[in-house]
Amino acid sequence: MWAEIVIKAITGGLLVFAPLTALAFLGLERPNTGFWPRLLGAVTLGIAAGIWIGLQFPEARGAIGPGGLIAINLAVAGALIAPLILGKAAPSRRGKFIVAFSATLLLVLSFLEIAHV
Repeated sequence: MWAEIVIKAITGGLLVFAPLTALAFLGLERPNTGFWPRLLGAVTLGIAAGIWIGLQFPEARGAIGPGGLIAINLAVAGALIAPLILGKAAPSRRGKFIVAFSATLLLVLSFLEIAHV
């Protein structure tokens, strides 16, 4: 779960502090404003913080545990796979690769968490 904290914290931090630059670098469609990517980054940072709190303070109530992470990762992977199937994932090959890689990574993390629950 530490790897998941690092991945989500880095991704969230990039989206919060440089949303449009991060999207352009990854080859994803660049929106008119950075509001929605920045909001997604804040949510992702919040998830990383929730995981960290659960690991550091096991007695803490309300922390995100493996069961919650399985649901989050599977839902996000599904949301990334659907545009890939429909052919609307990203305008560039690099963007499509990043979306496919992210979906695969989330599925792998989900299966690892299922194996440890």
